[in-house]
Amino acid sequence: MAAHLLRLRDLAPNTVGDILRQAVEIKADPARFRHAADGRGLLMLFEKTSTRTALSYQSAIARMGGYSVVLDWHRSNFPITPVEYEAQYVSRNSDIIVARLRSHSTLRRLAGSSRVPVINGCDDRYHPSQALADFLTILEVSGRFDGVTLCYVGVHNNVANSLVEGCIALGVRLLLVTPLIHESAVDQELEQQALASGLVERRDDLASAAHEADFVYTDTWVDMEYFNDQAYAEEKEHRIKLMIPFQVNRRNLGGADPWIMHDMPIHPDYEISADMVESERSIIYQQAENRMHAQQALLLHLLGATRSSVES
Repeated sequence: MAAHLLRLRDLAPNTVGDILRQAVEIKADPARFRHAADGRGLLMLFEKTSTRTALSYQSAIARMGGYSVVLDWHRSNFPITPVEYEAQYVSRNSDIIVARLRSHSTLRRLAGSSRVPVINGCDDRYHPSQALADFLTILEVSGRFDGVTLCYVGVHNNVANSLVEGCIALGVRLLLVTPLIHESAVDQELEQQALASGLVERRDDLASAAHEADFVYTDTWVDMEYFNDQAYAEEKEHRIKLMIPFQVNRRNLGGADPWIMHDMPIHPDYEISADMVESERSIIYQQAENRMHAQQALLLHLLGATRSSVES
């Protein structure tokens, strides 16, 4: 049976650390890995729009000698037939699949019928591909995970869930400032694990949490597919009114000076002020670049690549 990455806790805690250490090596010396995935085919299946997932995974496999095929869900036969049938077929034409889908339940059906590993490229419940890049960035900046405190502020969504999973696996303290919870992201099992870990705390005030945090991380308040949707305008306005006191800006940070993170795309002067995006403490673009490096390591792990395939 193929090993999948549908959520970060599909990996053993030590495996998460191993993948991140491999990513550090790849980023430092990419030439060593230029043939590590020679001839391996990556299918990229998109039901949702993408910039970073599309570019980073295509770049990741290409830099290691593999190739990618991008398939638009809506221009394929996936919408008109059971997912299980199409999964049986497409997995016979590829070595690994990245799927960016609207529903985690659909992703599970796809993985359940796939003959090759399936990676969650983002769905309504988890975003493990992003979280690996986030923790790689934290490791680069801090040099460690032990003793690090991360504050996530915004809507409790798929990104927040994957950060919770990663913090539990790596021993990072996480402060959640999430006055709004996305219903589809609710994961009771994960909530129980977070409580039991002693690493995850909920806070009501951004400034006090920011003063305890090494990193402050925010995300969009409105899902990208709805941001310019007029039918969603009323809900968007409701979210803005509720969340504006939690915008990442200098005033709301209350004099704290943490490193600033955002998974992009950014909506300036909504979840984060424009000046904070370009501030000296922003590591947003480093974080975004790390999607590619972390995903190279993840692809090698799931493809079963060994060091013997890496140039010495």
